[in-house]
Amino acid sequence: MKTTLFLASAVLTLLTTGCESLSHRKVQYAATLTGGGDARMGRTEIRKYGCSACHEISGVPGARGLIGPRLDGLAQRYYIAGELPNTPDNLMLWIQHPRRVEPHTAMPEMGVTEQDSRDIAAYLYTLR
Repeated sequence: MKTTLFLASAVLTLLTTGCESLSHRKVQYAATLTGGGDARMGRTEIRKYGCSACHEISGVPGARGLIGPRLDGLAQRYYIAGELPNTPDNLMLWIQHPRRVEPHTAMPEMGVTEQDSRDIAAYLYTLR
């Protein structure tokens, strides 16, 4: 019985790790900011597109990459990729087509859809 309770508690802890950063208020604000982006889906899509291979991203299991910058605090940055003003439209452009912005970037074109870029941007804007 004690083992079952311990395992259930451990699973619940693992499932909720990172969820505290996705408060209803933050999710709603990010959705408004990005024109309907779903931050909760964005966290899933970050893994789907392999962003975690290059970036460290809070709340995304395994996102400990050291190639690109750490993405926490993105909402407070003035620029994206060192040259684009940090606006939701520019972030979504960068996520979808980084080489249109900076042809020599190491960030690959990953085939990110428009809605997925909106969701990923929404998630990134919830990070502090």
